[in-house]
Amino acid sequence: MSVDTYTETIKIKNLLEKPSTQFQLSTTQLYNKILDNNEGKLTELGAVNASTGKYTGRSPKDKFIVTEPSYRDNVDWGDINQPIDEETFLKLYNKVLDYLGKKDELYVFNGYAGSDKDSRLKLTVINELAWHNLFAHNMFIRPESKDEAKNIKPNFTIVSAPHFKADPEVDGTKSETFVIISFKHKVILIGGTEYAGEMKKGIFSVMNYLLPMQDIMSMHCSANVGEKGDVALFFGLSGTGKTTLSADPERKLIGDDEHGWNKNGVFNIEGGCYAKAINLSKEKEPQIYDAIKYGTILENTVVKEDGTVDFDDNKFTENTRAAYPIEHIDNIVLPSKAAHPNTIIFLTADAFGVIPPISKLTKDQAMYHFLSGFTSKLAGTERGVTEPEPSFSTCFGAPFLPLNPTVYADLLGELIDKHDVDVYLVNTGWTGGKYGVGRRISLHYTRQMVNQAISGKLKDAEYKKDETFGLNIPVEIKDVPKTILDPVNAWSDANKYHEQAQDLINQFEENFKKFGSEVEHIAEKGAFNK
Repeated sequence: MSVDTYTETIKIKNLLEKPSTQFQLSTTQLYNKILDNNEGKLTELGAVNASTGKYTGRSPKDKFIVTEPSYRDNVDWGDINQPIDEETFLKLYNKVLDYLGKKDELYVFNGYAGSDKDSRLKLTVINELAWHNLFAHNMFIRPESKDEAKNIKPNFTIVSAPHFKADPEVDGTKSETFVIISFKHKVILIGGTEYAGEMKKGIFSVMNYLLPMQDIMSMHCSANVGEKGDVALFFGLSGTGKTTLSADPERKLIGDDEHGWNKNGVFNIEGGCYAKAINLSKEKEPQIYDAIKYGTILENTVVKEDGTVDFDDNKFTENTRAAYPIEHIDNIVLPSKAAHPNTIIFLTADAFGVIPPISKLTKDQAMYHFLSGFTSKLAGTERGVTEPEPSFSTCFGAPFLPLNPTVYADLLGELIDKHDVDVYLVNTGWTGGKYGVGRRISLHYTRQMVNQAISGKLKDAEYKKDETFGLNIPVEIKDVPKTILDPVNAWSDANKYHEQAQDLINQFEENFKKFGSEVEHIAEKGAFNK
């Protein structure tokens, strides 16, 4: 079969021009469609709750990148970036387009990824489901008018057909589910899963390819800005406090998850937030709780007959979510961009209780910890995990990085040098012993440490070098007990501390071997106790 790129272009055009295709519907119009189609349930908060069925999270084993000759050599192929050939992709793509062409209604959204106009991506999103279209409306950047939307000529198109199931033996997939990115055809093809986050992360993966090709850093981080224009970035994996610590009433939120950093400064890639909703309460996270109102999509939360939401119930999944426009947060910057960062915070939830609560990193140490992307898996979070386990996700976002990790590390290193950025490693995990023995570091103390780092008060503070890790620990921080700053002091048995610390160091060193000789210079200067 020849590779036919013309046919699928015509089919896309026909889908968009069908009289029944619903283009750029308002929130209210989409609400009506969602409720009329029984796709979701209205809650007392004003949000709509939808079920994603058996897939309540991403399907990383079903994600592929098309091996087109002009892009093949750039991609870091492996378990994360799995290859699929162009002919197989086009066969499946045409089958999906034929399937969508038979639907009574489709929903189309035009918008952008990237709040900086110099590097933003123009998007078209074609959805089988109305609630998915509302998700796209919330998560991507919205045009100011329908006329503006009509004039968008997309750089990339998402085609989402969750009820289309692939046949692995025929279609070349691994299961009924597929998420396929084609940089040549400028398409993300999604099927077999109703988990809406695949659209968001698909575009993030695309931006993580395109932006570095323009010497623009792409980052899995949250960002905020102070009254004086000082910008802070928060990198961290799930459960480390990225969203919580960046939601500061004294600072304005730029964005909570995906950002770029170019010659103009930092910009949000998204137009909304995709917050975890499990155990959400107004007391613990008031900004997120108050954002869940009319226009918000809830995913997989438990809703009672009277419309009340039980955020504590994990009946369907621990990964309950709320997707809302960033405007639902009061304390924000619009447009969502700011100047170059002054401070970078790497967050890690060390369940072994040995990493200092805060330490100031050299540039080489920053590169080492950025490439390592460490946090801990806790007992009970995954099947078979009975003790804390180190978890490493390169650049704090390995599942979404199409390029070699050193591309992102080199870019970040250059920007840190150019803009004289202070970098801190903050442990939001345990102290005085590992999980189950020690205690979680107080959020109050963590906020004090982070706030003083961001304000610049720790820039020229007095530091001492930790003998175990070689990290620079502040001798004193206002309103934080000195006893917790050096973690060995919080342990009742110093020998057990050193034994546990050495075990973690060994895990870091073993993980770093995967990068090979290309980053030996970083390991020599930035690794623990170097």
